[in-house]
Amino acid sequence: MVIQRKQYLDELIKRRDNGRVKIITGIRRCGKSYLLFKLYKDYLIESGVKEDQIIEIALDNIENIKYRNPFNLYEYVNNFAKSGKKYYVFIDEIQFSEEVENPYAQTDSAEKITFIDTLLSLMRRDSLDIYVTGSNSKMLSKDVLTQFRDRGDEIHLQPLSFAEVCSVYDNTDTAWNDYVVFGGMPYVFKLNTFEEKSRYLKDLFKETYIRDILERNDIKNSEEIFEILLDFVSSSVGSLSNPTKLANRFLTENKIKISNNTISKYLSYFEEAYVIYCAKRYDVKGGKYFSTSQKYFFADIGLRNARLNFRQVEETHLMENILYNDLLRRGFDVDVGVIEYVYREDNKLTKKQFEIDFVVNRGNVRYYIQSAFALSTQEKIEQETRSLNLVKDSFRKIVVVKDDIVPRYDNNGIYYIGIKSFLLSEDILNF
Repeated sequence: MVIQRKQYLDELIKRRDNGRVKIITGIRRCGKSYLLFKLYKDYLIESGVKEDQIIEIALDNIENIKYRNPFNLYEYVNNFAKSGKKYYVFIDEIQFSEEVENPYAQTDSAEKITFIDTLLSLMRRDSLDIYVTGSNSKMLSKDVLTQFRDRGDEIHLQPLSFAEVCSVYDNTDTAWNDYVVFGGMPYVFKLNTFEEKSRYLKDLFKETYIRDILERNDIKNSEEIFEILLDFVSSSVGSLSNPTKLANRFLTENKIKISNNTISKYLSYFEEAYVIYCAKRYDVKGGKYFSTSQKYFFADIGLRNARLNFRQVEETHLMENILYNDLLRRGFDVDVGVIEYVYREDNKLTKKQFEIDFVVNRGNVRYYIQSAFALSTQEKIEQETRSLNLVKDSFRKIVVVKDDIVPRYDNNGIYYIGIKSFLLSEDILNF
């Protein structure tokens, strides 16, 4: 089974030979190495690049252990640059590169030499085009991109989208039924039974993500806290939350006293590792962000379900999470919208806040999108569209429903479309 990850492959192709280091980021096991070492390598060879012009270094391989030293890695790759030929350098698992002392430093407080120094030096060679991937939080974090400043291009890889998953199914309904339960981690689609898929996703969390974060941040004796926190976030996906609410829940349900700041810090670790995303609340009329509550979504819905032993697979909230991820994949900035409605009742002014699931921005284009599982009655339709109708600007307003429907507009100009049609139409937001 080969899933052509065209969007990301095209991004690499577009950045070929641009003089910058290409940094492939994303949650572990989402297919970064496959994208680079299989799909992109095949493209280069098909475009005329000879196989001996592609330098492949897997730092997790024992035979390449000496190249974990940044000086040795630099020397090895730089020798190719001296030949005068063009080379494409693929370095996998860059986080295995070690920090070493600067042999020329005069003081013990001098900064260590890292793979960042190696890559920044190599990228000055016109004959080298450099690509790196990483598989743990060291590489997944934003720290690396910050150190590259304006000399690195990030290609952020997400788990398989619904459209990508559909490419290996004969029926979109079957694809959806599996996707809403198991998500889009690529290896899941090599497994056959529910038990195999469930065990794989659960082990990913415990043995990979949680362990990585604990080790990276040198956190000891807090694994239970992380486990509980993830379960809380999993059970409230798509609902408003904040560190204060979560701290109260720790105290009420688990008799554990933990500060808001600690919870906020722990949540940021999962965000840095791309396990969860935080969607801020945006005041549509006031043009400002609220700091009191936000929503958390999982990078992969299958991982979220696995945290809860597949007990809470409610398509209402999961559909919202899937929609959020797909909007991010398409390159949009996505917020949770809030619109205030002021009206007079009993000779008093009353204020109410209504939510718009997603305020979606890219450049000077905006969309308002509501995720509505079902619109079975007129009352439900009015409930789901009330917030959209309160917005008086001219940007498009969309309601996405679970059912397969004929896309249509209502009398107020709101566009209705089914979730599968939305996810399968790359140009749906260009209409």
